[in-house]
Amino acid sequence: MVENIVAGLITTAMLAAGGLLWRYRRHLGLLRSAIRPASKLRVSVAVLLRIKDDDGYVLFHHPFRPYAYGPPGGVVKYTGGARRALDAVGFVEQRAPGRESTMTRDLRGFVPARNGIAFLRWYASGADRESAPQCLLRELREELAEVGHPDLAALTDDLRFTLVRSVSEAPRPTAGKPYRTLRQFEVYDLIVDSPQAAELVRRLVALGRQPQDKEILLASITDIEEGRCGQYLISPQSAFLFGDRRIHDDVPALR
Repeated sequence: MVENIVAGLITTAMLAAGGLLWRYRRHLGLLRSAIRPASKLRVSVAVLLRIKDDDGYVLFHHPFRPYAYGPPGGVVKYTGGARRALDAVGFVEQRAPGRESTMTRDLRGFVPARNGIAFLRWYASGADRESAPQCLLRELREELAEVGHPDLAALTDDLRFTLVRSVSEAPRPTAGKPYRTLRQFEVYDLIVDSPQAAELVRRLVALGRQPQDKEILLASITDIEEGRCGQYLISPQSAFLFGDRRIHDDVPALR
């Protein structure tokens, strides 16, 4: 009798563990991190915009990574209503010196490793944060000004986007730091269904082809795979424009 009860409990536990592993099979690396409850996990969720012409991808110069280029887009921001949910998972914002104002409410920070899945579950709910289109529009307008073409922001009023892929990276070692980093990316195409959208794409592609414009670059798949286009570096997230795996390590930002 006792043996049957014990066997039943063991079977139930094994089925529950199997169900958990299957449910979070895309995040097995995250589950491994959660086994070390005292460890810290860096998290970052971002949206990228793919604008291309044949084999050329439009990349913008990173203001905090000189001579490095990446796709338009950036980190999603949360709203004031998210504070209770973020406190519940132990989220603490990351702030880089000199960039505190631009990083306000960024979903880039730290959680206890045991809460990594809970953080992703909250993010997936879509509650109290920017939607992907909202993030892309905000980032695109900001970055057009940063690369010296604020006039093009007038072409962004009615843009629409379509999802290309979502990429969830397993927690990766962070160079020189005692924690791992979990990143999630969503890549979107610009829907060219209006004269304004067509003009924006045309202008950006043309600027990327002009060697005298040092702020916008048109890079090929080979360039992105090599991590360099001539004298310029290409950020590793650019690889998600055509695939679902990272090829190179991060380019360190200025501090």
